[in-house]
Amino acid sequence: MRTAGVDLAAEPKGTALAVIEWGPEAAALVELHVGVADPLVVETARTVDKLGIDCALGWPDAFVEFVSDHASDRLDGPPADGGMEWRRTLAYRETDRRTREVTGRWPLSVSTDRLGLTAMRCAGLLARLREDGLDVDRSGAGHIAEVYPGATLRVWGFDTTGYRVDAGARARLVSQLANAAPWFDAAAFAEPMTASADAFDAVIAALAARGAALGLHVRPTPDVLGQARREGWIALPGGVIGDLLPVS
Repeated sequence: MRTAGVDLAAEPKGTALAVIEWGPEAAALVELHVGVADPLVVETARTVDKLGIDCALGWPDAFVEFVSDHASDRLDGPPADGGMEWRRTLAYRETDRRTREVTGRWPLSVSTDRLGLTAMRCAGLLARLREDGLDVDRSGAGHIAEVYPGATLRVWGFDTTGYRVDAGARARLVSQLANAAPWFDAAAFAEPMTASADAFDAVIAALAARGAALGLHVRPTPDVLGQARREGWIALPGGVIGDLLPVS
């Protein structure tokens, strides 16, 4: 199996891509790129079994409906009161609410935070992947999966405090990953993983993609599957990192 992970940003600067090759008893990080444009992502997607993308794959249903109704002067419900609970119905997707239940933290809101700029790029990328013949099911059932590296690490039991801004914190995580998953060879890329939070997250995204490929993640229940196919669904791990490659 081959999996890839993309830490997506609004532009190639800040975007990173990692590829992992999986064998029966070991896995190896074989590619790690920074400053990545869409063509390389599409080219890589053709060569892997699962592509994990660190970005919201869609917008909340309620937000889409609200914006559409507002644009068409069709708002006929009670006036928006601007309160926190009302805003959250528009700000967060069903998968965001489920993620908060698991991790205790809200993900960034794709409709109200700067993540929206990246999601616009992601929408275009998904269209390119679809045009290339890949199964782009936003619920994660197809060739791609939405992943969340920070939450993935927390579910696996790692301390993520400050790792996005502190190279020292990333260095500790690189060492802890090596101890927790001795079957995963990323030694050749330890320096760029430490130097760049984007590169580090791309590697975690590729690991998370493995879990999604094997079905070792929290999947949408039947009652929210249709919503997940529109809004996207974060493939949170359902266990520990050792589940990705159980070696006897």
